[in-house]
Amino acid sequence: MMTPRIVAVEVLQTPTLVLSFANGERRCFDVSPYLDKGIFQKLRDTVYFRSVRATSGFVTWPHGQDLSPDTLYLRSVPCSSFPCDGHEA
Repeated sequence: MMTPRIVAVEVLQTPTLVLSFANGERRCFDVSPYLDKGIFQKLRDTVYFRSVRATSGFVTWPHGQDLSPDTLYLRSVPCSSFPCDGHEA
């Protein structure tokens, strides 16, 4: 099975993303396990974290941090099983 591409990303609360996939699924992904690792430490900054974008099927930030659709799909959960209320703007 091919992993669906990410078409949109929103910040739920730092450090959680709501991902919209090309197959119509919306899934929640907790970025916190990555925040102590190298280049991802910059994502601890709430303002910077919210600069996330969906780019060519990936999730990216301005200074080169990115997460692949495979990682995001396999390690995320359907939003129905995650408290996806109260989006940050």
